[in-house]
This record gives sequence, C-alpha cells and structure tokens, in this order.
Amino acid sequence: MDSELQSLDLIDLISERHILLRRICQDSWNDNNDTYISNSEWYIMARIYKKKPTLSYVTKHVDISRQATHKFVKNLESKGLIEITNSTNNNKDKCLQLTPLGEECYEINLSQKAALEQKVAEEIGADKIKILKDILKLDWGV
Repeated sequence: MDSELQSLDLIDLISERHILLRRICQDSWNDNNDTYISNSEWYIMARIYKKKPTLSYVTKHVDISRQATHKFVKNLESKGLIEITNSTNNNKDKCLQLTPLGEECYEINLSQKAALEQKVAEEIGADKIKILKDILKLDWGV
C-alpha cells in the first residue's frame, strides 16, 4: 500500500488512512463479538454516548442521510444498544440514549481504538501522533 500512497494528494491520503483505520476497528469488533455493528452505527453511537440527544439533532449532526440515520437507529434499538423515548419538549421528536449494553460496547470500542492508536504510535512515534493530532485540530480556514 505504501507505494500507492506516494502519489496521493492530502485529501486522498487522509481518506485512505481513515478508511483503513475504520476497517481495522470494525473488523476488530465484529471478529470478537456476536453483535455486528457497522461503522455508521458506531458513528451514531458516538453522537449519543453520555448524552440524551434527540433523533433530529443526531440526524443533523451526522453525515448520513435522514432515511439511513433512521434505519441505523432502528437497527441499534433492535440490537438492544440504544433506547428511544419520547421527547419531553416535543411529542414528535424522540430522544436517544445508549443502553447499559450500548455503553459497554462503546467503551470496549474506545479501548480497541486506543490500542490501535498505541500500535500506530509504536510504529511511527508518539511525537508524530501528537503532531498529527494537533494539526488535525487546527482551524484549516476551509
């Protein structure tokens, strides 16, 4: 893969690495657990973790279509990972919250991602990981 990366521009390099890391995380989870969770479902769970957002809030803050978000939310509910309740402010809107099982799964996934980050740090150096994170956190003016 390294020779393929040499000719890529910044956007494609970031994209390739993102896809690789997401695939490793998803495979790590799905190879070791009975409950299959897709990258899109993890993405939605990340927006819900330790919060109780509305479905409309989550839909607006993920880069997934409204219909697909609703489908993933229903899938997560059927797996027992999230709970959907009526909003106290608006009967049409629903609140989302991770179940205890959902929180446990999400926290295991967090530790798997931390282990992957540590593995990358051992390969390229912790100092470079810090620099990369600092660069990614900067305002890029775009």
